[in-house]
Amino acid sequence: MSRAGKIAPEQLPILFVKNLNYEVSSDALWKLFDPGEDGLIRQIRQGISVDAKGTAYVVFWNVMDAKNALEKLNGYNFQNRYLVVLWHQPEKILKSKDDLQARKDNLAQLKMKHGID
Repeated sequence: MSRAGKIAPEQLPILFVKNLNYEVSSDALWKLFDPGEDGLIRQIRQGISVDAKGTAYVVFWNVMDAKNALEKLNGYNFQNRYLVVLWHQPEKILKSKDDLQARKDNLAQLKMKHGID
């Protein structure tokens, strides 16, 4: 998304939400993102693993509803936590996995070079 608030044509209608209360219910998230129960949301996926707790993906039916939610709820105080709402960027996730593997390989080479097990 550009700074002017325009949406890229290839933008997916998926938001990534961080800094959620670990005890937040899925009903509370549905009410937060679709308070009028207008059927704007297709799916909400909450993180349940140790690394993903406090996060969720919110899938909307269309990009404009996702954009409106992002603008209204980013920085919103929900259950005494300030939400961080971002566009889902799958290419960034793939890149971070590649970077992680490269760093692991580099670490293995350094350990071998210095004789560390």
